[in-house]
Amino acid sequence: MVTNMTELTRPTSDKPLVELTPAAVTELKRLLSKQDDPELGVRLGVRGGGCAGYSYDLRLDKPREEKDRVWEMDGVRVMVDRKSLLFLVGTRLDYSDDFLNGGFKYDNPNVSKSCGCGTSFSV
Repeated sequence: MVTNMTELTRPTSDKPLVELTPAAVTELKRLLSKQDDPELGVRLGVRGGGCAGYSYDLRLDKPREEKDRVWEMDGVRVMVDRKSLLFLVGTRLDYSDDFLNGGFKYDNPNVSKSCGCGTSFSV
């Protein structure tokens, strides 16, 4: 896991800090198209709580903090606050419309343990 912001800001590749799969991009574009606000993007975050200690937070939002990391990926504006980025760097966000297990799925290399719900984890 990355432990300080210097590691995050050091350019290591052209790869984004958090990756969206084509399926996630398609679903996020669909959700954003229902809104009447071109400034909206997707905010990915982490908050304390859940059965394993932390839980993922995904919502439509606008950049609001100077310390937000903001980039565009395939036409979707992505925002992550600095604290959450420590937990999310290297994460791949996917989407599935599977009837029983559908929704957004996180593939996070920083996770040491997660619970069965798929939205709660520990590092």
